[in-house]
Amino acid sequence: MERDDEQLLRGRVCADYDHPGPRPDRCYAERVGGPLDGLLLDFTGWTQDEVDTGVSLQTELGQFGPDGPTLYDPRPGDPTRWDWCGDTP
Repeated sequence: MERDDEQLLRGRVCADYDHPGPRPDRCYAERVGGPLDGLLLDFTGWTQDEVDTGVSLQTELGQFGPDGPTLYDPRPGDPTRWDWCGDTP
């Protein structure tokens, strides 16, 4: 069972403190797995190359502690879900 704080974060948009939930004028992908599971990634305005490449995000929740990058790649055939690929030091 998920902890209460993890359930509160589901469906929230990271780093958008003024608008913690999704906005209709933005493009989002749900992160699946890893330390940012369930949080939405706003990729509005990204080029197709940027989307295809995936993303490395700094997080305090990863395997390597504060500011350790965690990696997410778009799921083939489902651009609304990005899968966790691991953490790096």
